[in-house]
Amino acid sequence: MNGVPVSLVMFDLDGTLVDSVPDLAWAADRTLEDLGLPLVGEDKTRDYVGNGLYVLVKRILTQELDGEPDKALYDKALPIYWEYYRGNVSQFSQLYDGVQEALDTLKARGIKLACVTNKAEEFTKTLLAHLKIDTYFEVMVGGDTLEKKKPDPLPLLHIAKTVDVPIENCLMVGDSRHDIAAARAAGMRVAAVPYGYNHGDDIAESNPDVVVQSLAELPDLLSD
Repeated sequence: MNGVPVSLVMFDLDGTLVDSVPDLAWAADRTLEDLGLPLVGEDKTRDYVGNGLYVLVKRILTQELDGEPDKALYDKALPIYWEYYRGNVSQFSQLYDGVQEALDTLKARGIKLACVTNKAEEFTKTLLAHLKIDTYFEVMVGGDTLEKKKPDPLPLLHIAKTVDVPIENCLMVGDSRHDIAAARAAGMRVAAVPYGYNHGDDIAESNPDVVVQSLAELPDLLSD
């Protein structure tokens, strides 16, 4: 890509490597059921994910992307959701097609890999381990690992510094405008996938450097 070698690839998690909506939706509906509120189901949950669990809980309570629930209700719902999801992080979640192939190929080439997500660190570690891909990543940064999360560039800059790779040799891979915004703010290149959680918007409209239909295509692009 652009003739500059990539030696570190940072992957978003939900909507990029893993379709985690089935588990997130299950926990959402169990929470709403306990509270006597209307259920959201998998389709609505798919539109609500992408900004971390704290925001997701607000969205399932209001059934709006930018809704702000009653504070007392939110404070009651959050720990309920947390416990349901803790016990069901990876019952139904699956790797997207092409992910395993991409990770294997990049790792075999000696390219360093990292995971940067807005998902809470606790759940990120559990999900990666259950899907048996945790050992691929030299660094993992969750949404509560640092004081800021995507779209702020801090998590990406932190990873580059930790792994000791110059920004120009880094590539961010994600599914949402927040991934692209974080990469641009960090000064690094970014590839996007069109199948993830971007609230129904075409990811190409956020102007990534490239859109790949499957992560299986990524290693060949990095060889150009």
